[in-house]
Amino acid sequence: MTIVPPEPGEPRRPHGPRDSGDAWVVADDGTRYWGRYGAAGLLALDPERGVLLQHRVAWSHHGDTWALPGGARHEGESACDGALRESAEEAGVPAEAVSARLISVFDVGIWTYSTVVADVVVPFEPVISDPESRELAWVPIDRIDSYPLHPGFAASWRTLRPLLDVRPVVVVDAANVVGSVPDGWWKDRAGAAERLMERLAAWRRGGVPAAALGLSEREWFPEIVVVLEGAARAAADVPGLRILRAAGQGDDAIAEAAASERAAGCVVTVVTSDRGLAERVAGVATVESVSWLRDLL
Repeated sequence: MTIVPPEPGEPRRPHGPRDSGDAWVVADDGTRYWGRYGAAGLLALDPERGVLLQHRVAWSHHGDTWALPGGARHEGESACDGALRESAEEAGVPAEAVSARLISVFDVGIWTYSTVVADVVVPFEPVISDPESRELAWVPIDRIDSYPLHPGFAASWRTLRPLLDVRPVVVVDAANVVGSVPDGWWKDRAGAAERLMERLAAWRRGGVPAAALGLSEREWFPEIVVVLEGAARAAADVPGLRILRAAGQGDDAIAEAAASERAAGCVVTVVTSDRGLAERVAGVATVESVSWLRDLL
């Protein structure tokens, strides 16, 4: 493997000093990969408009093709941070407008390209904010194959396309999880629930290993539904989670939530060590124990 600077005219960054990651990684067979620390791109999926694609300028690497906004990662930068930074630089994507769902990694040993698949949660209009973009467009999923695609994106699209239909949801029996450790939770049920939810939110932000959810690819950011019952319903909301405050029995609310998510096509995991509840949801969800969740947290 060899690290070399960019050749004149490709790719170039006019904004400020060049980052140390802006260099080619050259394999022993001469194949070149852009990004000393790897590269990352954002697949922003809008439920109404499709996928945001960038028409690359002719002078860029594999110019005049369509691909995802993305580029070289900075040293120490996560895939998510790199994809969000690059998409903001090249297409004006607001970080708060998208929510990561999964990371798919193309790994050749000496170099990786990480595609962050993210759902658009706040509609926005992309803006050409970098000379590397000739055009930006929302392209319906079923029309993407008709575009002249960047070879790297064309190859990865075959893997990414089926994943766009996969939406993992984790439904958490909060009372069961909190009650599994005798740490005085009964003195302040709402406070104990809030502490659990803070940990769950941090867990989701960091990405969940695909194997833990029985899925493929590198890691996922599942939607987490936390069901609260009794005094725990007074717990405050925690950003990044969906909170269901059961009007009656928590088990009923969990079973209903699992069935509803499954009917919507989601891949559902219910976290509980309650055998009766586990039997109720077995037909619509994978059931994992409280210890499974605590080990991951």
